[in-house]
Amino acid sequence: MTEHLYYRDSFLYEFHADVLEVVPASNSDSRPALILDRSAFYPTSGGQLFDTGWVLLDGKNDENDKLRVVEVAEREDGTILHILQDAAQTKENRIQKGTRVHGLIEAEHRRDHMQQHSGQHVLSAAFVRLFNVPTVSFHMGADYCSIDLDTKNLSGDQVAAAESLANDVLLENRSVEVRFVTQEEARGLGLRKLPPTERDELRLIDIQDFDLTACGGTHVRATGQIGCILLRKTEKVRQGWRVEFVCGKRAVSTARRDYSSLAESASLFSSQIWDVPQQIRKAQEESRASKKAVERFLEESADLHAVQLLAGTPESDGRRIVVRTFQDRDAVFIKLLAQRLTRQNSPVVALLGTTSGQPGLVFAQSAGQPFDMGALMKETLSRLGGRGGGSEDMAQGGLTEVAGLEATLNEIAGRLRT
Repeated sequence: MTEHLYYRDSFLYEFHADVLEVVPASNSDSRPALILDRSAFYPTSGGQLFDTGWVLLDGKNDENDKLRVVEVAEREDGTILHILQDAAQTKENRIQKGTRVHGLIEAEHRRDHMQQHSGQHVLSAAFVRLFNVPTVSFHMGADYCSIDLDTKNLSGDQVAAAESLANDVLLENRSVEVRFVTQEEARGLGLRKLPPTERDELRLIDIQDFDLTACGGTHVRATGQIGCILLRKTEKVRQGWRVEFVCGKRAVSTARRDYSSLAESASLFSSQIWDVPQQIRKAQEESRASKKAVERFLEESADLHAVQLLAGTPESDGRRIVVRTFQDRDAVFIKLLAQRLTRQNSPVVALLGTTSGQPGLVFAQSAGQPFDMGALMKETLSRLGGRGGGSEDMAQGGLTEVAGLEATLNEIAGRLRT
């Protein structure tokens, strides 16, 4: 088992250790992993991401002796695996059992994780204090963090109140201390949450007069080091409500990105940033009105085309067979036109095609006509190439080849007239 140095000091960024083993990361991962007798590298655990950094051969400063640690994992027995970037870093037996090494934690990465995890403790405690809503899980991602709350309902006012209380605790710069107690002692201390499994010793994170809970993660020494807590998206999930948040420098960079996006949006509308929601609603209303106007225009245009086509198509055997290929109309229009044609008082068969945009076909007939538009479509697509289908009265398809389209439609119309 590896000695977990981060349990005692989350601000320990450098340490010395001896290599116990060099092993594959896992059965399916051939990257080399170092097992050390002691480590300050935090492995993925309890919702918190792993540390990254370097392992240096003791007494060496050459870049060739600086091994990149890209992932850290913990076995069930407490052994920590320091997974290196690639196998080349251990070639020529430069590092092996008994090698003395110097561990170097990537400090900015660690500080970010301390801010996020400590902020989560404060935020979860705020929801309990204000609304008696417990946190059931915590997730730390590369861009944002989230907690899942055990509640059926969560209002915007509750979210704002929890965020406000949490940031008040940060401004008060309350101390954050690490304590070690037995499981029995912990039961009488009023912990916000006890771990589900029995352990001989529990590591407690004590935020002065605000929160006490068992946790193995890395944390700040005082709440002021968290900086700030910014709550963002909330959504209903299976076990309650999920609240996304960011803390510290991550909150600042997120707020900066949000502001830049909002400012750019405002400039596009030539408005102030606080007017953007109103401008978007106005644009949506105008878009809906424009869409309806286009739909009316298409319907009127289809009606006009239908009248003209029927007037120019002689009747044959009690029906009119309309054949037309459009170069400036899309598949939406020819389908609308086919519907208009086949809803006339007299029987109509429409064989329509388009070479505009995505080439396509629409075959349709008035109700009661004896042909099978679906079968005709299948036959046509097998000749021209494409996909589609439909019923006896209406079929539609997309083409991969338009050469011979008009000739094919005229040939089919000729067969229907006989």
